[in-house]
Amino acid sequence: MDHDREYNLTLVAIGGNLASQKDSPIELVQQGLAAVRALAVDDFRASRLFRTPAFPRGSGPDFVNAAMSFFSDMDPQTLLEALHEIEAAAGRTRAQRWEARLLDLDLLAVGGQVLPDGAGFRHWAGLDQAAQQSAAPQELILPHPRLHERSFVLMPLLDVAPDWLHPVLGRSVRQMCAALPAAEVAQVVPIAPGAAWTA
Repeated sequence: MDHDREYNLTLVAIGGNLASQKDSPIELVQQGLAAVRALAVDDFRASRLFRTPAFPRGSGPDFVNAAMSFFSDMDPQTLLEALHEIEAAAGRTRAQRWEARLLDLDLLAVGGQVLPDGAGFRHWAGLDQAAQQSAAPQELILPHPRLHERSFVLMPLLDVAPDWLHPVLGRSVRQMCAALPAAEVAQVVPIAPGAAWTA
């Protein structure tokens, strides 16, 4: 790494629950992991793959989920745009929130940055589920405002960044995982390497 440049530990979640004409959700997520790896400057880490129920429950087929951590010198907005380009290359379209999808990449955190600011983060983090489904921010919110609530994000993150500290909540990934309801943790099931995907 060039020591004159600034590098941030970056956390990204990846998932998908639709197959393409030639690839299963597992294969699409693996391709997405490889594409994101190309954005990393150093220390790229990918979690195991996990099978998780669609969110909200009953809204579609099960998901394949994973998480990544790596160092990057990109600013958050540029990173987000690069992730959207990877989604689009996989055939992702955006029609409605929480729909079934070929590939979903969420920028979870960039170092300890809080965007747009603490008040903006708290507003979006404090919305109830009905409001979340009907309202979407027009600007990037970091850390991801739902990160601390979602087992399908936190359990994969535990593989790659257990000690990352949430800059607003002051809790590590390990601590946030420990606070999850046991029933939610039990729904995040590791996928055995080489396993075939059955819908």
